[in-house]
Amino acid sequence: MKTIGLLGGMSWESTVTYYQVINTTVKEKLGGLHSARCIIFSVDFEEIERCQATGEWNEAGLVLQAAAQKLQQAGADFIVLCTNTMHKVAGAIQAGIGVPFLHMADVMAAALKQKAAKSAILLGTQYTMEQDFIKGPLEAAGINIITPNRDDRVEINRIIFEELCLGVVEEGSKQFILGVLSRLQGRGGEAVILGCTELGLLIGQQNCNVPVVDTALVHAKAAALQALEV
Repeated sequence: MKTIGLLGGMSWESTVTYYQVINTTVKEKLGGLHSARCIIFSVDFEEIERCQATGEWNEAGLVLQAAAQKLQQAGADFIVLCTNTMHKVAGAIQAGIGVPFLHMADVMAAALKQKAAKSAILLGTQYTMEQDFIKGPLEAAGINIITPNRDDRVEINRIIFEELCLGVVEEGSKQFILGVLSRLQGRGGEAVILGCTELGLLIGQQNCNVPVVDTALVHAKAAALQALEV
């Protein structure tokens, strides 16, 4: 079994999901008392979010690159970045390490193709919904990406940072997002991408009548399978 290097803490609530899914998957595959070999480096999210807000992406990339290097030095065989938004600096992380990096967009594209979805509604932070570091690779894989209007993007971003990242789950926010999804399905959305690892705390497949790709769940499972070389 390979050792997984988890670069987390953005936020720590979703990193908990990664740890649970990875270990559950390993137990399902191997049985008995088996669990995953993994190392977690959990950053101070306040520092990362400040870089996001001020546009200091290069600085954030250096922070995460250094953390990934420490995971490699500690024995990680590959690196998993437990957040969508910071895949914006995936290139900087990859450039600083000598072990594989399991990119979230590759896992998402494979999951959508498995569900035969040619178009998908992307929810996430404003960075993820408006920039190309996740949308670009998905569109290059042949998937049409649909995003909410500007006002809805602003509110979803607020829900993520002011509620979910603090462990707060509000019924009103859940209903708001379900309303956004209902409207976007009318534009041809065949699937929903929960493109922020915290969104799974609020909604899931049980709330939608089209396939849902929860990035935290599929990314974590893919990491477990890569560790087992399945």
